[in-house]
Amino acid sequence: MLKKLLYITANSKPEKLSTSKTIGRQFINRFVSKNPDYVVEELDLYTEYIPEINHIIFKKRAELVSGAEYEKLSENDKKSIDRINELCGQFLSADTYVIAAPMWSVSYPSILKKYIDCIIINNRVIRITPEEVTGLLNDKERSMIYIQSSGGKYPKLLSGKFNHGVEYFEDIFKFLGIKKFEKILVEGVDTPDIGREKAITKACLDIENIIEKLS
Repeated sequence: MLKKLLYITANSKPEKLSTSKTIGRQFINRFVSKNPDYVVEELDLYTEYIPEINHIIFKKRAELVSGAEYEKLSENDKKSIDRINELCGQFLSADTYVIAAPMWSVSYPSILKKYIDCIIINNRVIRITPEEVTGLLNDKERSMIYIQSSGGKYPKLLSGKFNHGVEYFEDIFKFLGIKKFEKILVEGVDTPDIGREKAITKACLDIENIIEKLS
């Protein structure tokens, strides 16, 4: 049976100008060559419709409106709900996830948070009750690889103070049930002692190590 890799990019630059997308493509190509039982589905957050979340489209506890309540909504709100359901279904159908994003403002692009808000839906990805909150992504073995490019390079000792995007995604998706989380940090892209080419070369070595881990 074929498995699915969902490749999510969060950079408005074309691939040849984006370091995170360049490494993302290298990873995808290498991964698929070693895992021919995978098909790849791509989601570019800057070219696809990612809805704005508003209170009208939700019941309480982050569950989407449906049934008679759905029929009462405006066409725009129905469009948002339909798209959120589509994005969530796409996410749930995957076995492996690759997210490629730059570090922005010591964090990650806002479009990526917008996407995460769309897919973490009550009773599909998460279960929220008065007693507890639990993740639902442990229904099968899943893996996530987060690729982050940054202009600077940060000492390992201070890595947690700067890599908030990486820390956020590792924490939230492990909580939701994804057991395997790996990261590729493409650092020093704009520094004179490293630069883009050296940073890419190092990241390509990391790709090989991570694929071996996931095999």
